[in-house]
Amino acid sequence: MENSELVLVTGGTGAVGVNCILQLLQKGYRVKTTLRAISKKNEVIKMLKTGGISSFINLSFLEADLTSDANWDEAMKGCKYVLHVASPTHIESTDEDAMIRPAVDGVLRVLKAARDAGVKRVVLTSSFGALGFSNKDRTTETTEANWTNTNEKGLSAYEKSKGLAERAAWDFMKNEGGALELAAINPVAIFGPSLGAGKSPSLGLLKALLNGSMKAVPNIPLNVVDIRDVADLHIRAMVNPNAKGQRFIASADGEISLPEIAILLKNKMPGVAAKVSVKTLPNWVLGIAALFNPQAKQAAYFLKISRNISNAKAKNILGWAPMANNEEAVLAAVDSMVKFNMIK
Repeated sequence: MENSELVLVTGGTGAVGVNCILQLLQKGYRVKTTLRAISKKNEVIKMLKTGGISSFINLSFLEADLTSDANWDEAMKGCKYVLHVASPTHIESTDEDAMIRPAVDGVLRVLKAARDAGVKRVVLTSSFGALGFSNKDRTTETTEANWTNTNEKGLSAYEKSKGLAERAAWDFMKNEGGALELAAINPVAIFGPSLGAGKSPSLGLLKALLNGSMKAVPNIPLNVVDIRDVADLHIRAMVNPNAKGQRFIASADGEISLPEIAILLKNKMPGVAAKVSVKTLPNWVLGIAALFNPQAKQAAYFLKISRNISNAKAKNILGWAPMANNEEAVLAAVDSMVKFNMIK
C-alpha cells in the first residue's frame, strides 16, 4: 500500500512508538518522530532494522520534549496525522505531581500545536488504567464508556496521570479543538515481541516470575494485548472516519491470570522457566502484605478490578482483529526477553 501522507509519531524510542513507526513505514507512509534526545536516533534505526526495515528515506527525526514548547510547531509542519504515544510518566518519583503535571501539560502542548498546524487527527495513547480501574463488579462489562475515578484510594500515580491526561485531552477538544479530530487507544498490559531491550512496565511482571523473585504467585487476573496489535489499532483509528471522537480498548479476548502464566511458561519454555514458581499466594496473605509493602498494595488493588472487559468496539468500528491471543502474546514477550538478554 502506498501512502504519501506525513505522520508524526511522538516518542519514537518507546516500545509502542517504534512499533507504530515500523507499521507506518511498511504501509508506505512518510514518518517524522520526536525524541527527547536526538542522540537516540540510532537506537530507533537499530530497532526498525530488527523489524525488517532497510530503507529510511521516509523517516525523519526531531528533538522535542513534552515539558517544553520548543520545536513542537516545527514537528507538526506538513503532518496530516499525529500518533501521540510519548509519555513522560515513567519517571521514578514518589511525587505524584512530578508524574501528573508533565502528562497533562504534554498532551495539551501536542494538541495545541496540532490544531494550530492544521493536523487532521491526533490518536492518543492512553491506558486501560484511565477507564477500567473503578469497575469492581465482575457481572458488568467494562467498556469505553467507563472512566476510572482518579481520586480513588490505591490508584498509582502512573494510572492517575493517564486518566487525568486523557480527560484533559477530551476537555481541550470540546472547548478549543477547532477542526482537529481526536481518538484514544486504551491498551491493557502490553506483551508480544520486542524490537529491542525495552522497558515496558508489563515486562516487569514476567521478569519477576522468570528470575525467581516471585516466590509465590498472586492470583491476579490480567488482560493482555500484543504490541503489534496495539500499533495496528493506532493506525486504524488514525484513518477510519468513524474513529473520530472515540476511544478504543486494546485487548486480546478474555483474560489470563499470573498463576496461569507461570504454568504456561513451565510447560512451553522450560529452558528459561526453571526459577518460575507455580505456588499460588493466597489472597489473604497478599492482603496482609499490602499493609506494609507498596508492590503488594498495588497487587491487592489489582485483585479488586473487574477483568470482564469488552474489545467489541475496536472490532466492530475499525475491523480490528487481534493477531495474538493471551498465551501467544506472553510467549512472544518472553522469547524477546531471552533474545535481548533481559532475564537475569
